[in-house]
Amino acid sequence: MDARTDQRTGRTVELLQTLIQNACVNHGTEESGEEVRNVETLKSVLDAVSAPYETYEAAPGRVSLVSRIEGSDPDAPSLCLMGHTDVVPVEESGWERDPFGGELVDGEVWGRGAVDMLNITSSMAVAYAEIVASGRKPKGDLIFFAVADEEAGSVYGAQWMADNHRDAMYADYVLTENGGLHGAGSEPSIRMNIGEKGVAWRRIKVHGQPGHGSMPFRADNALIKAAGVVDRLAQYSPPARLTELWPSVVESLDVDDATKDLMRDPAAVDEILAAIPNAGSASFLHACSHTTLSPNLVDGGQMKTNVIPGAVELHVDMRTLPGETSDDVDAHLREALGEELYQSVEIEPIITNESSMSRIDTPLWDSLARSVSKHFPGSTMAPAMTVGFTDARVYRDLGAVAYGAGLFSPEIDPGDFARRFHGHNERIDVESLRLTTELWLDVVADMLGG
Repeated sequence: MDARTDQRTGRTVELLQTLIQNACVNHGTEESGEEVRNVETLKSVLDAVSAPYETYEAAPGRVSLVSRIEGSDPDAPSLCLMGHTDVVPVEESGWERDPFGGELVDGEVWGRGAVDMLNITSSMAVAYAEIVASGRKPKGDLIFFAVADEEAGSVYGAQWMADNHRDAMYADYVLTENGGLHGAGSEPSIRMNIGEKGVAWRRIKVHGQPGHGSMPFRADNALIKAAGVVDRLAQYSPPARLTELWPSVVESLDVDDATKDLMRDPAAVDEILAAIPNAGSASFLHACSHTTLSPNLVDGGQMKTNVIPGAVELHVDMRTLPGETSDDVDAHLREALGEELYQSVEIEPIITNESSMSRIDTPLWDSLARSVSKHFPGSTMAPAMTVGFTDARVYRDLGAVAYGAGLFSPEIDPGDFARRFHGHNERIDVESLRLTTELWLDVVADMLGG
């Protein structure tokens, strides 16, 4: 590794630490997020190389930034490097270190957003700033897009930009979160995400009759009824449905051929998943092959301990497989709850986005493959699907090709890595930051030249 690469990696590390320390926590409310703090930090990076940029405020403090290098050929395709700047809340008691300290410990940067996805955002910013500083003119436009509100559905971020400032943020091709993990199979492969599951968040309102907590006999307690709803949702287990990307996922696993054959059988895969010792790997593989429902939030309003609630709201996170629609979401809920319970509650959509996918017969996929092979000769790229939602879906709705990319150290265990998303002790190693920063530079040079 040369001194220039060391310096570049150091800049990525320092920027990531600052973005973590800015604590742009998105609670899903309009007034949370405060992504303007991270935008101000990114502006200083761009100002240092005299890069042009514009900022867009969807609501007070909910700021996104777009910087664009105009290409030399108006007919050449454009490429966007997109990273979000918000992070999810934390339970600080579960962390070994300050979740907003951005500490560098034993070659790893710790903090909320280190994995999701400030690592990608910081590496993109460093790579983009270096390209600007070089004075090189790419053939097509190159855009850096630092976007707000990804973690709560893009209402004040990518979707708002698409609805109100499409020309500012649009590109033919997009790289965003999250790919670049190494498979453990017999053939070296690196997964890049070409699609994502659908998201269907639902608010379920359960009604009862308010009363005094000292007299629970024959009371109509909405919380008790809600507990029944939660239990039914937790027990519901839709059958496996294996997508066209499932075979490449199976091939990347370090298991024997007989186990792989069973994992390709929808009737046998659940038994295999139940026996996997690594909980993170099992959870990820289950999410890749099933529609999932997770009741995650209970809201009883402004009640007291001595008040029997008359209404309770449950927030349910459902992730759907390709091809499933809103009607399928309703069918899942109806089957999970049973007809009588289903008819007794109110169900309101919070977010609904169907699964989206990009093709791989594209110049960007080829550039990614060549760039990856520079660092890991002999490896192949395996198309995969992320089980969470990303802002890539907004670009796909606009007609763009969007991939979740990155390049991580082969030492990272995919199962353990998956548990860091929205979990305790989120952290990323410096080697992965180096590889990912280099990847952006390689891809831009390969695809856009200059």
